[in-house]
Amino acid sequence: MATDIKPLTKRKAWKALKAHYKEIRGRHLRDLFAQDPKRGERMTAEAVGILLDYSKNRITDETVTLLVQLAEESGLRDKIATMLRGEKINITERRAVLHVALRAPRGASIVVDGENVVPQVHAVLDKMEDFSRRVRSGEWKGHTGKRIKNVVNIGIGGSDLGPVMAYEALKHYSERGMVFRFVSNIDGTDFAEAVQDLDPAETLFIVSSKTFTTLETMTNAQTARDWLLKGLGGDLKAVARHFVAVSTNSTKVSEFGIDTANMFEFWDWVGGRYSMDSAIGLSTMLAIGPEHFRSLLDGFHQMDGHFRTAPFDRNLPVLMALLSIWYNNFFGAQSVAVLPYEQYLKRFPAYLQQLTMESNGKRVTLDGTDVDYQTSPIYWGEPGTNGQHSFYQLIHQGTKLIPCDFIAFVDALNPIGRHHDLLMANVFAQAEALAFGKTVEEVKSDGTPEWLVPHRVFEGNRPSNTLLADRLTPDTLGKLIALYEHVVFTQGIIWDIDSFDQWGVELGKVLAQRIVPELESMKEPALGHDSSTNNLIRRYRKGRQGD
Repeated sequence: MATDIKPLTKRKAWKALKAHYKEIRGRHLRDLFAQDPKRGERMTAEAVGILLDYSKNRITDETVTLLVQLAEESGLRDKIATMLRGEKINITERRAVLHVALRAPRGASIVVDGENVVPQVHAVLDKMEDFSRRVRSGEWKGHTGKRIKNVVNIGIGGSDLGPVMAYEALKHYSERGMVFRFVSNIDGTDFAEAVQDLDPAETLFIVSSKTFTTLETMTNAQTARDWLLKGLGGDLKAVARHFVAVSTNSTKVSEFGIDTANMFEFWDWVGGRYSMDSAIGLSTMLAIGPEHFRSLLDGFHQMDGHFRTAPFDRNLPVLMALLSIWYNNFFGAQSVAVLPYEQYLKRFPAYLQQLTMESNGKRVTLDGTDVDYQTSPIYWGEPGTNGQHSFYQLIHQGTKLIPCDFIAFVDALNPIGRHHDLLMANVFAQAEALAFGKTVEEVKSDGTPEWLVPHRVFEGNRPSNTLLADRLTPDTLGKLIALYEHVVFTQGIIWDIDSFDQWGVELGKVLAQRIVPELESMKEPALGHDSSTNNLIRRYRKGRQGD
């Protein structure tokens, strides 16, 4: 992709940020707040119902100005427009990147290769809605005439992480008369436990694989097919009443025994980790219903609009991306903790791990040149307050700088006694403690013995963002996911990498296909791996022979 934009480390704003970092790196948040009593009110941005408080970051107004300048020098505004025009910005796979089309309203126009794809998107959504209504109402019956009560989603990567995260996040809105399970791991335990207590006659499987050839997914799908047929007397006609597909390979779907009328398609301009609002979200729609699913899509779309139009210094995804770059590339911070104070969001950090690290875990620029700077940090986290009794010790008093994103909601979905006030007190207190810490003098004033003082000092100056919304609803979840999607996009543009391919997952898969027959061979295979791999294969085969 031809560009006249300078390499990252040659950009004027980058050089200015390096000099600025040397000036500010020793400044403490205690001093920054003392010098600006309105800082906590001023360093906020709010859009589409989400408040971002970024005041507890190790920045000044000059930092923000320089970071915004870096975004401008990186051509971010033009790159956003390029993506929305349907140009093939995934250059290594020659694909457009248009997950924003999945939530575009009817009547919108987003063109790929000369064709408006929005009508296609809504045709699939309408088909999903019709199917969901039939299953949820009991109109769709299994092979024996029983109503479907259990839904098992079979996928991996984005075909699993998105649906399972959304199901957990929106369980409050789900149909409680139905059971939803998710199978992804090729480890047979995953499937065995998912169906342990299910009746095949009441179970529907959704097989999600674009090509219908993904090893893990199709192995689990074949096992599910065998399980179903065994439970229903071996009648092959049963498959069509208990399996549907999310795929583009109608031939393979038909060969499996699924009626292609029950195949829900998506497109090559939808990356797996950006696909939960496509047909990959069929299990989500079955769980929460079509109306809530469309509300989810509307939330995505609202954040898309904000990202597209808001000035960078008021733009939530841009600000969060720039702050992550500030810590990653100047302070040397290697990870970001995402800490939702909402039990329903317990799988949100795991979902973000694929979104962020599969997207931006790259070591070459768009033109194939090795980067000479850090790209994606490690994203991780757990819901509060559980994490406070686990890893917060490291964040507060450890030797690593770990910026944090706190996510919280004003209203509880399950208001029980004092629970929510206690929860919210903790999120506010943790951000405060990280920022300001506790000095030697403050510890001594508590009457702490001298020998114990060093152990009870909190350095503080640990940065965090706080994201606050009114309530976890389907539309709020859509906004949060889109927020982080656009954070990833912004980071990738500034780092000059392809955020939309994932060649790093391929090599291990290719080698596994070579090793499988070596493990299953009745005869001793001729092994051509390194000595370690050869030895492990022989040890495994020897152990299996003793079974």
